[in-house]
Amino acid sequence: MFHHTPLRLFALALLAAGGLVYAERAGYFGLEILAEMAILALLALSLDLVAGFGGMVSLCHGALMGAGAYAYALLTTEAGWSAPLAIAAAMALAGVVAWGIGAICARAHGIFFIMATLAFGQMGYSYVFESPLFGGDDGLAGIPRLDLSGVGVDLGDSQSFALFCLFAVLVGYGLCVGLLRSGLGQSLVGIRHNEQRMRALGLTVWRVKADAFGLSGLLAGAAGALAAQHSLFVSPGLLSWTVSGEALVVVILGGLGTLVGPLVGAAAFVTLKHEISAYTNHWHLIVGLILIAVVMTGTNGLFGWLEAGLARLRPARSRGHA
Repeated sequence: MFHHTPLRLFALALLAAGGLVYAERAGYFGLEILAEMAILALLALSLDLVAGFGGMVSLCHGALMGAGAYAYALLTTEAGWSAPLAIAAAMALAGVVAWGIGAICARAHGIFFIMATLAFGQMGYSYVFESPLFGGDDGLAGIPRLDLSGVGVDLGDSQSFALFCLFAVLVGYGLCVGLLRSGLGQSLVGIRHNEQRMRALGLTVWRVKADAFGLSGLLAGAAGALAAQHSLFVSPGLLSWTVSGEALVVVILGGLGTLVGPLVGAAAFVTLKHEISAYTNHWHLIVGLILIAVVMTGTNGLFGWLEAGLARLRPARSRGHA
């Protein structure tokens, strides 16, 4: 069963506190970066759920986020739905699409699973790019934000919106923990360790994978609805495979299969992107070199490196006290 180590709980508390302090002190640009971090962290969490705990490395999560973003945009601007209903519908749509992709791809493994999800993602991107309903390559603009004025919160304010995004990440994190501690989550982890044994025990493997993928898509849809409200604009670029690749880089950079790692990875990735791009347009090159260095350490991302380092220190301290 999934459980938090003291270090993971401390890291989660530290990230939440850091986000709150930063939101209190940052200016407009800093708050925009904080919201960007939170949205990317939510997408990375959804990917870590299936890739880190189910062994299903997906390259269509960008398209699932795009599906949520476009659903929210269309329902609010064209159909006149209220924002809360549109968010719920966007999450449900992304979840249903993800469930279908998960069910179809459930029998594929490794590189074949990656390629199949990539194909689904690219089909979604091409359809949206060509379709007049979605505004083609021009995208859709004029997207409203959720109205929380009834409880005294103005999401039109950058600070309030950044805090709202942080709250959404914490809720998403809690949902992931609850799922991993449920029977479905334990079955998912069991399938990753030994799929044949779980099948021999009578488990309907494809259904477990599809359900987990659907719930992961639901979170990606939530990230999409937030992304649409953040920029007040959606474009086909949201569905591009590069967005999925970026989310995968974030998960690997932070620590696959840890839940805290994707949050660390999102904070590190967005910070590096904005800091390095101030000096050069080739920030991808620098981030790529850092990612290679992290992978070559043989630990599980930045958070795994920290965990391994502290684990090495503990016996040394014990010997010192002996």
